[in-house]
Amino acid sequence: MKIYTKTGDAGTTALFGGTRVKKYNLRIESYGNVDELNSYIGLIKDQDISIPIKESLLKIQNELFTLGAMLATPPEKETLKNGKERLNIPKIDDASILFLEEEIDKMDLELPQMTHFILPGGHQSVSFCHIARCICRRAERLVVELNDQENINIDILKYLNRLSDYLFTLARKLSKDLSVAEIKWIPTKN
Repeated sequence: MKIYTKTGDAGTTALFGGTRVKKYNLRIESYGNVDELNSYIGLIKDQDISIPIKESLLKIQNELFTLGAMLATPPEKETLKNGKERLNIPKIDDASILFLEEEIDKMDLELPQMTHFILPGGHQSVSFCHIARCICRRAERLVVELNDQENINIDILKYLNRLSDYLFTLARKLSKDLSVAEIKWIPTKN
């Protein structure tokens, strides 16, 4: 199979189910941002971090691929003519969201209570978490807009919202694991 198809040369791409849309379509923007997020999570996973965190990140990467496939399937194409689901894979659901919440809670038990906002930085691995968190929030904003135009599975929104919390907590956890001081935001007068 060739990697290039030339079908997108005129600025359109196919959604799952065959519908062709412009490459700037909000649905494409939404799952494109999820793809970018997935790449950054891969970058975090490639850092010198614990095996359990790497395993959690791999699970999240797989779930983001599923989430992207869900976003790439327009509502009118979710069901085949024979009544079966077009996207015949496990979907993002309450269990996916619960996994993130449990991971956040485990990390949070090891962390000092926050007393200030925290500035991104302190170590490259921590900064990668913050970049991923920002991309996750951007993806979430786009999916909210998409949901305003056509209903999507609400678990997608919940998952992205929880994932950004996970990435923030992971940044804090990596700061602790790497013995890096968190950079507190303390407004100063000029």
